[in-house]
Amino acid sequence: MREAAFIKRNQAKWQRLERSVEGLAQLSGDEASALYIELNDDLSYARTFYPRSAVVGYLNGLALRLHHHIYRNKRVPRGRFITFWTEEVPLAVYAARRDLLLSFAVFALAALIGAVSTAHDETFPRLILGDYYVDMTLDNIRQGRPMHVYADEDGTFMFLRITINNIKVALTAFVAGIFLSLGAIYLLLNNGIMVGAFQWFFHEQGVLRESVLTIWVHGTLEISAIIIAGGAGLCIGNAWLFPGTYARGESFRRGAKTGLKVVLGLVPVFILAGFLESFVTRHALTLRPWVASTIILGSLAWVIWYFIILPYHAHRRTRSTAKSA
Repeated sequence: MREAAFIKRNQAKWQRLERSVEGLAQLSGDEASALYIELNDDLSYARTFYPRSAVVGYLNGLALRLHHHIYRNKRVPRGRFITFWTEEVPLAVYAARRDLLLSFAVFALAALIGAVSTAHDETFPRLILGDYYVDMTLDNIRQGRPMHVYADEDGTFMFLRITINNIKVALTAFVAGIFLSLGAIYLLLNNGIMVGAFQWFFHEQGVLRESVLTIWVHGTLEISAIIIAGGAGLCIGNAWLFPGTYARGESFRRGAKTGLKVVLGLVPVFILAGFLESFVTRHALTLRPWVASTIILGSLAWVIWYFIILPYHAHRRTRSTAKSA
């Protein structure tokens, strides 16, 4: 069947589902469930015969919206606060998975650029990190305390300052995505180059191990959250650039809603990262290496579970729930 004929045959049904999801029409529970199954059949057909067509994205988005509509109208024994973290945020992360992968790729490439640039130009860290920071760090290294920068400030004030700043950076990365995704990409490049230059600078000074066991105690969560926030910014920008079968304004609204949920889901991550940086990082070198390593690996495992594994399972669970509704 030609794609145009496929769309013409099913367009009325899809438009009816659109009106139902938007509250402009009412469907019974059995009818909504039956149409949801039909919609998934249409999606499977489109994926098979028109894999590169915009209709695949449209049907996938409509299927997710219809499921959310069915789910909202079911009685849920848990409160909204709990379901927000266990259902809504993971589903938003799943919906934005391609943007998050792109964000990670941009950041990783930027970090590589920062490391290579530092390896070939010893003045590059001063350009990126500033003369004051580089001179202070070199002085600390000569005194045998390369990570002393984390020990000078009051812990409580440092926690508040860092947490607020990190949340601000995340919201900036998200909002910057409005500028055709370029703002989010710029922030990812800037932070990635800084991390790459930073770590290679410590490698050249012979204190790479000390820097890793100190900085990444909090940096594992902090950097992961920045990458995810950048992905949320790309989500909103790409929704505007590539609306698919939606009107551009509608696509933008959907992308903004998804991206905002992802960013809100990062708030506890930044709070924990701020706590670790303010009260644990300063003591990292006085701890046994396995303690710092456990915190780093535990943080990484949690990020992988909550932002990769859980969204996948949440998506599968919601699909099976909708089919049995």
